[in-house]
Amino acid sequence: MPIGEVLKLPADRPDTERPRVRVAGRIVLRRDAGKLYFVDLWDWTTPLRPNKETGELERGKLQVMIGQKQVGPTGWSLAGLLDLGDLLGVEGTFGKTRTGEPTVFAEQLFFLGKSLLPHPDKYSGMQDVEFRLRHRYLDLIYNPETLARAKQRIELLRTIRQHLEQRGFVEVETPTLHAIAGGAAARPFITHHNALDIDLFLRIALELHLKRLLVGGIERVYEIGRVFRNEGISPKHNPEFTMMELYQAYGDYRAMMDLTESLIVACVEKLGKGPCLPYGDRVVDYTPPFPRQSYTELLQQHAGVALGDAEGIRRKVEASPAIVSRLAKRNLTPAAVDPDVLVHELFEEFVEPALATWNQPVFVYDYPAALCPLTKRQRGNPSIAERFELYVLGMELANAYTELNDPITQEQTFRQQLVGLSEEDSMARMDDDFVRALKYAMPPAGGLGVGIDRLIMLLTNTQTIRDVILFPLLRPEK
Repeated sequence: MPIGEVLKLPADRPDTERPRVRVAGRIVLRRDAGKLYFVDLWDWTTPLRPNKETGELERGKLQVMIGQKQVGPTGWSLAGLLDLGDLLGVEGTFGKTRTGEPTVFAEQLFFLGKSLLPHPDKYSGMQDVEFRLRHRYLDLIYNPETLARAKQRIELLRTIRQHLEQRGFVEVETPTLHAIAGGAAARPFITHHNALDIDLFLRIALELHLKRLLVGGIERVYEIGRVFRNEGISPKHNPEFTMMELYQAYGDYRAMMDLTESLIVACVEKLGKGPCLPYGDRVVDYTPPFPRQSYTELLQQHAGVALGDAEGIRRKVEASPAIVSRLAKRNLTPAAVDPDVLVHELFEEFVEPALATWNQPVFVYDYPAALCPLTKRQRGNPSIAERFELYVLGMELANAYTELNDPITQEQTFRQQLVGLSEEDSMARMDDDFVRALKYAMPPAGGLGVGIDRLIMLLTNTQTIRDVILFPLLRPEK
C-alpha cells in the first residue's frame, strides 16, 4: 500500500482493531532504542507540507517500530544491518504510539535494496547547488521543493493535454532528426548517420512537420517535445528544452490568443492558489482577459518612433550606444541594416524593459512583416504580420501566427532568408519538401508555440530553468 494511503487510515483504534498494512519505502531516518528500532520511510506518495514554524516545505513520514520480539531473530538481525537510504518492506499493523505518532508496528521485514554509498543526513542535507544538479536522484529524495516542482510540472503538462483534448486537438510525435534545420533561426546540433553516411540535425523547432500534417488533414494537432539549439546557457536558456507547438486549421492569431489565455488560466487554476501568483519579489495577476497591445503602439510609446519611419528608426538606433555595440559585435552598422530589422533592436532596447514592469501577462500583436517570414500578412497592410508574442514580466512565453499557407510567397520569403548565408551555414538550405507540401494546399491556420520550461518557471516561482528541468545540461564531471 502506498505510504500516502496508509497515512489516511484511522490511527487511533484499539490495539486489537488496528488495520493490517504492507508498505515499502526508503529509510530516511533510523534510531536505535535498545530492544526497539525506529525507522522513517518515504515513498513517492508521502505528502509534502509546509513546516508550521518555518513555513519551509517538508516531507511527511511514516514511522516504523521494529521490536525484537515482534519480528523474530531473522527480522531483528536484518534491522541491525539497515542504513539510511536502504529500501525496506514492512508488514504489520497501523496505529499510534503513546506519544501520538502514526506508526506501523512491524511484524515482518523484507529487505528490498541496499544503498552502498552514504546518504546525506537529515540535518546537513545538500547545500551545494552543483552537487544537487549532478545528483538529481538525491536532490529529489532530500529536497522537498525539488520533488514538489517535479510533481507540479507533471500535473501542469497533464492539464495542458486535457485542455487541448477537450478542444479537439490530437497529440502526435514528429522526427527529432532532420535533414534540414528549419522552422526557426537557431544554431543546430549536428550528428552523423553512419548507415546512410549523411549529416543530420537535431530539430530546432516542431513547426514544419506539424504543418505537413495540416496538409494531410489532421486539422487540430499539437506536439510537446524536446528541441535542441546549440546556443548559450543562462537562467532562461538550456540547449535542450521542451516546446509545445499546435496548429488549428481555419483559425488565426486571434483564435490562438484566446486559446493561449484559456490554457494558461487552466494551468493557474490547477495550482489552486488563486489568480495571483508570486514570482521572485513580484506578483503576477493571471486574471483574464490579459491586456493586448499592438507592436506599433508600444514602439511609439516607449521608443518614440513610428513603425514606418525609416529615418527616425535609424537615428534612434544610432543614438543608442547599446544597440550600436550589439550590431558591431556582428560586424554591422546601423546604415547597413534594413530599418525593418533595426526596428526590433529598438523594441528589445526600449519596449521589453517596459513590459517587464507589467504585473499581468500582455499580448503584443501585429509585428513588422519583415521579421516574420512564416506569417500571413494583414489584409490591406502587407507590412504587418498577423503575429503575437505573450510576455510575462518581460519574459517571452508564447509566440503565435496566422500561418502563411501561400507556397509562392513562402518560397520567396525562404529565398530572401538565404541571401548572404554561406554554403557551410546550416540554415543555408531551403526545405523544398515543405514548400512542395504547401503546393498541395494547406488550410488557413493559426499556430502557437509555448516554451514549457519557462511556463513552469513562472507558475512555480522558480528563478532558473535548470530547476524545472530534471536533468539540465552540465559540464562533464572532473
